[in-house]
Amino acid sequence: MEDHDTGAGAPEVGVSRASPPSGGPSPSAGWPRQAGPQSGNGQAGEAQHQRGKARKRRKRRRGRKVFARDDSPLATAAAVGAPASVGPAAPAPVPLPSAPQSRPEQPMHRPPMQELPVFAALDLGTNNCRLLVAVPQRHGQFRVIDAFSRIVRLGEGLTANGHLSQAAMDRAVEALKICGDKLRNRKIRKARLIATEACRTADNGVEFLQRVEREAGLKLEIIDRQTEARLAVSGCGSLIERDTQGVVLFDIGGGSSEIALIDLTGQRSPRLANHIVSWTSLPVGVVSLAERFGGRTVTREIFAAMVEDVAVRLKSFDGRDRLSHVLASPKFHLLGTSGTVTTLAGVHLDLERYDRRRVDGLWMDRDSVDRMVEKLVGWDFQQRCANPCIGADRADLVLAGCAILEAIRAVWPSERLRVADRGLREGILSELMADDGVWRNSGRGRA
Repeated sequence: MEDHDTGAGAPEVGVSRASPPSGGPSPSAGWPRQAGPQSGNGQAGEAQHQRGKARKRRKRRRGRKVFARDDSPLATAAAVGAPASVGPAAPAPVPLPSAPQSRPEQPMHRPPMQELPVFAALDLGTNNCRLLVAVPQRHGQFRVIDAFSRIVRLGEGLTANGHLSQAAMDRAVEALKICGDKLRNRKIRKARLIATEACRTADNGVEFLQRVEREAGLKLEIIDRQTEARLAVSGCGSLIERDTQGVVLFDIGGGSSEIALIDLTGQRSPRLANHIVSWTSLPVGVVSLAERFGGRTVTREIFAAMVEDVAVRLKSFDGRDRLSHVLASPKFHLLGTSGTVTTLAGVHLDLERYDRRRVDGLWMDRDSVDRMVEKLVGWDFQQRCANPCIGADRADLVLAGCAILEAIRAVWPSERLRVADRGLREGILSELMADDGVWRNSGRGRA
């Protein structure tokens, strides 16, 4: 069960532009023809002439003990300075076409990857296990060099039973073993490995993390809800434009939903999290809500009941009005970071396959969001499964996410929603790099 996040791509290695074609020698490419029997007049004289040339050459080179014919591969390779061997898997040495000797092309110099410090962030959530490994770039930015994401549904059954099931823990441990291997294969300067709502609320959450340490070799920390909200904000900072006055950022998770109100009407700090004026963490997410109301068969009445359930929880949020002075401004907007909003964006774009590059940072207006929610509510389970941006792994969860989204939009109505395919891991990496001083030390600005 793979998540939308497919990881970092890597260029092909071990491919030589000078490799001979695999389809066999071609005379037009300079490959010599084998000598064979000749017919016609002059055959014997020509052969004798060639033997005479060979004898003369042996006489000239006898002092150096070099006995090679002109058409020998070794002699031809030595004449143009080519190596006799190109690696353990290379074919037998072959003659090269005659060409003027030239200096080999020098590859563009790139600093070795080892020169850049490597940072890692792992997020074990209620629904997903995700890893990012990155190196710092110019100030405030980094480049991902490895990634992993898998839907593990760690919180499956947690709402009803209060503890993590054996099958769910087994899935998570297998995913974490892969993450552990990736981390051990690199020299990591700093890493932060976190667990969120499922491990926070399960009565066997601590015991599970002890098992993770034994079997996967990873020591995870359970973070509180306030830290989770702050990291989500830190991870999305680059998607908030300079002239923005206010943002409600929400992260709809599997077991909880974090909401942060960000006021940018004053002087802006380099760290966006410093502008959080109020936040809350609702103890409801796509997994827990779908388990209580059902996720496969969702009628309009059931969907309305899910929206109302979340709305009641939001009414008890004391800080919900802290952005009332900017709600009517065109410089206020919502910012969503979760599988729910990225799925909506993928359906909105009618993608044949989910594409993070097209989704991350996408703006959707109010009418577009309304249409997408209405479309998904109107689809049955099989139709949701058939959509390439939803699939079978999300088909029973996406409407629960839409219900949480609708409750949030009712409290903070906005003409614009920005979609973020990023979140906690990016926030962790940003904070690790800033605290380590890698951006400051590189002369690219203050962390």
